[in-house]
Amino acid sequence: MAKKKNHFFAMLSRMKYINRWALMRNTHTENISEHSLEVATVAHALAVIHNTRFGGNVNADRAAVLGVFHDAPEIITGDMPTPVKYYSQQIKEAYDQVEDDACQALLKMLPEDLRTEYAPYFIKQDADRQLWKFVKAADKICAYTKCLEEAKAGNRDFDKAAKTNLKNLEEIDMPEVKAFMEDFLASYNLTLDEMN
Repeated sequence: MAKKKNHFFAMLSRMKYINRWALMRNTHTENISEHSLEVATVAHALAVIHNTRFGGNVNADRAAVLGVFHDAPEIITGDMPTPVKYYSQQIKEAYDQVEDDACQALLKMLPEDLRTEYAPYFIKQDADRQLWKFVKAADKICAYTKCLEEAKAGNRDFDKAAKTNLKNLEEIDMPEVKAFMEDFLASYNLTLDEMN
């Protein structure tokens, strides 16, 4: 009897082949594997700030793991550029359905006894609602820091995206986001020598 092939982790390893910002000229191509690590670290930081400075009691480690998996469906769907994804409500709803289908397809690549453990990373649970807010905010922060990095390299293609992303960040009503921005964002404009 042939052993069933479980492709989940092999598929996840392909995150490094899915590039972000497809409609933009990039000085450094960013893939979803790199992006997911950055989102995970920032989501973790937001949760830690929430707990340390604002009296919260959330699982920062879980926020990080949610960040690791947040773009995994793009292995199947590809990275949909933001202007396309939000062009109309009809496109947004259709893309959401495609993304849900991709999540289900990825979960089916796991042995059945592991699916329950991984399902919350792909199918949002009410218990993780607060943590997903940190992941979404971290995603926006990382989009903005990508814009800063491109500007620092002299690429003006990201100027409008930087303004839009900064405006979106400033409109987020989360003290953790404001604290992160005040404490850490300025460093993204520095060179390595300036940080040392």
